[in-house]
Amino acid sequence: MNWAEDAESWRFILFRYLPRLAVASLVWEIAQLPLYTLWQNPHLEQIAFAVAHCTLGDVLIGAGAIVSALVLSRAPRRKDWPASRIVTITISLALTYTALSERINLALENWAYAAAMPIVPGLEVGLAPLLQWFVAPLVAWHWATQRTPFATAHES
Repeated sequence: MNWAEDAESWRFILFRYLPRLAVASLVWEIAQLPLYTLWQNPHLEQIAFAVAHCTLGDVLIGAGAIVSALVLSRAPRRKDWPASRIVTITISLALTYTALSERINLALENWAYAAAMPIVPGLEVGLAPLLQWFVAPLVAWHWATQRTPFATAHES
């Protein structure tokens, strides 16, 4: 049985990993606000919309990355997943997408970096959005794989 036919795989993705990735991404998006010019905007509702929009986008990137990683690694059912390979592929795919997306959106002037944003030489994109895709998936994966006495029926 492969991961796509395994209900436990889908429960892990939908009820454990992605919700935790959403929380980690929300925290990251808020923390990195001062690194974008949007922070200088006096309209709180526009900032809140941008944070919500970016967090939702992060969840979609994360969902695409983990599903692609499962396909590329030919993952079996959940209990037999090669975790380090899946996490490595997930992070690699999300990083690649983010680097391309940052370049495109900067060129289109959909957003801009504040002077405080460290820039990755050669890529000419901000360090913070790239670091997000090292940190957030690792935090979400670690958190999602921890068994707690408070796990719900969906999470087990």
